[in-house]
Amino acid sequence: MLPRIKLTDLLMDIAYITGFHEQFIHASNNRKPDKEETIIIMAALLGMGMNIGLSKMAEATPGLTYKQLANVSQWRMYEDAMNKAQAVLVNFHHKLQLSSYWGDGTTSSSDGMRMQIGVSSLHADANPHYGTGKGATIYRFTSDQFSSYYTKIIHTNSRDAIHVLDGLLHHETDLNIVEHYTDTAGYTDQIFGLTHLLGFKFAPRIRDLSDSKLFTIDKASEYPKLEVILRGQINTKVIKENYEDVLRLAHSIREGTVSASLIMGKLGSYSRQNSLATTLREMGRIEKTIFILNYISDESLRRKIQKGLNKGEAMNGQARAIFFGKQGELRERTIQHQLQRASALNIIINAISIWNTLHLTKAVAPYVTSRLGTY
Repeated sequence: MLPRIKLTDLLMDIAYITGFHEQFIHASNNRKPDKEETIIIMAALLGMGMNIGLSKMAEATPGLTYKQLANVSQWRMYEDAMNKAQAVLVNFHHKLQLSSYWGDGTTSSSDGMRMQIGVSSLHADANPHYGTGKGATIYRFTSDQFSSYYTKIIHTNSRDAIHVLDGLLHHETDLNIVEHYTDTAGYTDQIFGLTHLLGFKFAPRIRDLSDSKLFTIDKASEYPKLEVILRGQINTKVIKENYEDVLRLAHSIREGTVSASLIMGKLGSYSRQNSLATTLREMGRIEKTIFILNYISDESLRRKIQKGLNKGEAMNGQARAIFFGKQGELRERTIQHQLQRASALNIIINAISIWNTLHLTKAVAPYVTSRLGTY
């Protein structure tokens, strides 16, 4: 049986085991936190990650004041520090022996978690999901080892697919992601094309698959057994004419010269006449057709995709349970503060994953020793 532990104690234990707290370097004097400041940082993480706020956290924590929590929130918990702290946790978990039982860290999924925003915010969108209110989406990337390696705040009404490559390319962990799963909202023809160019295997779970169009380079009549499901022909001419430009675009995205979400958003809004958008679409249709044919014929692929998506959905379920304060509503007006809350939540999630994995390892050790010898 796993021991029971308070979340406050769990976070402190994982901080001293992994050293992730050392990433919260002061933005002004470049000083790492000392023991007292580490306690304040952990309290601030809990206040934000559980969505109870710094004021309530100060009231519930003897010896700490709101001023102390607000100070570390401003000077130590900036975006880069939060990302590096998350990376330390994910990397530590990745190296644990038991983590390989769930996966090897090469596949992942991404899924959005809608959050209602209870204050006026330029980043909040109206959506039927919120009733009369507005909200945003926490878009989370989950590895096959049950670690959350990247998160961002996106507009609820923007398509998830626009943001897929941001997480795959710009996480700061040691994970070598080669295959990625999404639901229908995470895919477009252009994403199929760009993920292929960037070396990723893209495998979405597509809703209403029977309505999807399949394409061929030759005439459909060249494939009599498939002719009934082939509904279009690839424009190879536009691919040949613009291939070098598309490669340059992919290189710019890979090097971080321009963000993938910015480019994908612009390409998605361009007219059909835009050569780059058309070329990526045609290349993506080739990859999508190959994928769908494999998906239909390979039950193990379908199971693998579903399993990967289930892990992401389970992670979102855990996130909602942790983020219980203020009825699960975000009360921050700026995207920077919203992302700070989402990142604090991610740190807590990853700390829990490490703690569970460490204690599961201890729990199964006697059994493994009895079966295999020294563990």
